[in-house]
Parts: sequence; structure tokens; C-alpha cells
Amino acid sequence: MNSRRYIYKLIVFLGGFGCFLASCSENTFDTKEVDKYPFIWPDYKDITIPCNIAPLNFALKEEHSDAYVLLQGRKLSVRVKERNSQFSISENQWRKLLEDVKGDSIKVTIALLNNEEWFSYKPFCMKVAQDSIDPYLAYRLIEPGYELWNEMGIYQRNLESYEEEAIYENKLTKQNCVNCHSFCMQDPEKMLFHMRADFACTILVDGDKLEKLNTKTDKTISSLVYPSWHPSGKYVAFSVNTTKQAFHTNNENRIEVFDQESDVVVYDVEKHEIITCASLFSKERFETFPTFSPDGKTLYFCTANAYPMPEYYKEVKYNLCSIEFNPEDRSFGRTIDTVYNARKEGKSVSFPRVSPDGRYLLYTLSGYGNFSIWHKDADLCMMDLKGRELKDMSIINSQDVESYHSWSSNSRWFVFSSRRIDSLYTRLYIGYIDKDGRLHTPFLLPQKDVSLYHRLMKSYNVPELIKGKVSQSKYKIALKAKKDPGIQIKSAF
Repeated sequence: MNSRRYIYKLIVFLGGFGCFLASCSENTFDTKEVDKYPFIWPDYKDITIPCNIAPLNFALKEEHSDAYVLLQGRKLSVRVKERNSQFSISENQWRKLLEDVKGDSIKVTIALLNNEEWFSYKPFCMKVAQDSIDPYLAYRLIEPGYELWNEMGIYQRNLESYEEEAIYENKLTKQNCVNCHSFCMQDPEKMLFHMRADFACTILVDGDKLEKLNTKTDKTISSLVYPSWHPSGKYVAFSVNTTKQAFHTNNENRIEVFDQESDVVVYDVEKHEIITCASLFSKERFETFPTFSPDGKTLYFCTANAYPMPEYYKEVKYNLCSIEFNPEDRSFGRTIDTVYNARKEGKSVSFPRVSPDGRYLLYTLSGYGNFSIWHKDADLCMMDLKGRELKDMSIINSQDVESYHSWSSNSRWFVFSSRRIDSLYTRLYIGYIDKDGRLHTPFLLPQKDVSLYHRLMKSYNVPELIKGKVSQSKYKIALKAKKDPGIQIKSAF
């Protein structure tokens, strides 16, 4: 009797499933529709994505025994069965679908089997922009700790697939710290990063040329720190910082990182010299986080009155300022332009970055200080430099930390780090601003296995979009760091 009942149920299920499959070929599900949207992870509902992004695999977080998703374009439709608790979309089919709907939307409908009955949720859309994103993304992976580390590295991810490989890993140089990777105008062949502790130096890559730089001079308080390349590739602006950290015993912000001193200098790549001026190098003020404009004629930087630290850490609020720079004779202007006045506006600026087309200035705002990656109130802000008007960033920000960010070379996409998922680990989100200046809902960096974010015990740090793959050998870099005595840079001021 039980076997007959089982066979009967199987026939009923297969009959219904046959209708289900037939309806899929007609771009519909022959199911009962429930009046709600599905709960999916990651939440990719109503987002805007590049036309060259990897498949956005996701999981259905609802009780069910079987499920399908139907992805509908203009002419092409793709049906995917849930396997291993997620919807894994074929890269080949996904690329065809993106091409089919470029400038339009993918309609997404999920059907599930629960209690031997098929249901479908209200469909949602993913808008596919005409604009592509730079195909590679570089970042550091590091434990979300404070002083200690073990394994860390700088990696590059192909955004058109899921391929990830190391640019450099610290296991090659005695588990030292590697940080502050930076690229000249998103060029993977022109980059630098620092090593700290063992083999301390700055590694500069320029095509096949590889240099090891010893960057502490008798006139600077530290080795070179936060970088920004001049668009010509002939200069790099750096901060020099004496940085300390302290821990809270009862505060939603776990840690404070602060400067006791800081200045800004510009490094001449060809002459191996650093230059500066009084407005960037003073005892009365903290200057940090320099960034060049895309035309190379303006240097932005953050600056605040110098206070005794850490006693007055909450009093330190950084203005965003700019000064003219002449790359022909390495001279600086005499006038400081205050772009954001911290005393007037009440908050503090960090991480300024100008879009490559020179239109927008993206930066982080928090209540105080300059190291905002642990400040829960830290949000991204965007200024339209044409009229210095602020954009409404409510669609981008969350209730937790938004911090470091960088632009795609076409000025349409930006990537930023956020702790919005669990308040501990930083993950990467990609945002879009269209040609009309409208901001769109950002999305979490897609992974082949969507459970990765629950298993990976590392934070994504300093995301940088790049136009191609870094080809320099990590083994050559390690050999250079360990065997080469390095070039000692000089102060020309």
C-alpha cells in the first residue's frame, strides 16, 4: 500500500513538474504566486550591475524542498535548478543574457516546492547598465584584528569570472605586513605597495622595472604611508604618519587609530626625491590622505589642528582642502582651498578620491578623526565638483561602517568596503552613478559559492579597481625585497 501511494504521489509530482517545465519554455511558471518577494542571500533585488560582471549566484533562504529560478531577458531566458543550496548560473549563459539585456533589465522569478505544492514569488529585476566596469579588482585579505597578523596578501579578482590569484603574499617574506597597494590611473603595470617589519621597504612596479625603495629620510617622521599617483606616473603623493591605536572599554567603536603627527610629501619617481611645502608640512597641523586630481594640477588632502593625543582624540576633525600643483617645475600654489570645513559642518573627512573624469569627489565622513574604518557612523559622501553640491547617498550607505573606496576608469562604477553584514568583517560592494548623475542600489561582490562570506575569516581591505591583470611575478618581488639593498630616497626641501 505504501509503495502504491508513493508511486501515485510521484506520478502527480512528475505530471505537475511536466507542466512546470512546459511553462518555463513559455517564460512563465505554472504555479501559485505568493504576494511577497523572496528572501535571498545575497540580496540582489532591484540592483544595477555592469554588463560584464560575473554571474550573481544566490541562495533562497526560505523553507522548501526544491526550487528553480527563471531569468528573463528581451529574447533570451535561462532556467536554473537549485543545487547544493544555491542557484549557480552558467557563466556562458549569463554572458549571453547580459548581452541580450544591456541597457535593460533581467526579470527574476523564483519558484519553490513546499508541501508538495509549487509556489512562485513576486518577480524582481536586476538592471544591466550599458557601462562596463574595469575587469579586475585588487584588495588585501587580512584578519579583522588590531595589532597581530599571520597570513595576509594582496590579491586580484577577475570581475568577469570568479578567478582570484595573489599579487603578493607575505608568506614569501617571513609573514611581514604588506599594505597600501596603489595603482596609477587604474593601470596594473604601474603600482606600488609597502612592506613593514621584515624587509621594510616600498616596492614600486613600472612594467618590467621593479624598484625597492627605502623611504625614511632625516626630514620625515616616518617612511612613506598613504599614496596617490599623479596621472603622469612621474609623481606619487604620500602622507608620513606617526600612528598609534587605543582600545575602548565601553564604546560601539572598538578601536581608535590616530595620528600623533602627520605630513604630506610628493615623491619624484625619476629623481628619487620627495618635495613638499609649508602648507603640507607643519607642526601645528595634521596633514594626511593626499590624492591628485585626474588632470594632475590639484592635490587634495585632509588637514586638522594638531591636538595632544590621545587625550583630545574626539576634538580632531579633518577639513578637506586642496592646493595647486605644477608638475612641470614641481611647485605648489600659495592658496589653500577648503572644500569641506569641518568646524562649520561638524564632521571629519577621510579617503578623498576624485572620479577619473574629474566630475565627482568621493570621500568618507565620520564624527571625528581620520581612520574611520572602525567608526560606525562613517558614511560615504559624494560632491559634484561642478557646483560643489552634495549627492543624496542614502541608497549607498547603511547603518554600519562604509569606508575605503575607489573608482572605475570610466567614472561610472565605484567599489567600497562596508561592515553592514555583521559589523565585524569588511566586504566589498559595487555602486553605480549613471550619466545623469543618479545613484543606484549597490550590490555585494558576487562569489561562485555564496557561502564563502560565512566561511572566510578575513576582511577585504583597500579595494582598487584596475583595467587589467597585474603580471609582475610575486617571486621576483620577494627576491627584490630580500636581496636588494634598495634605493634610498632623498629630501629635496
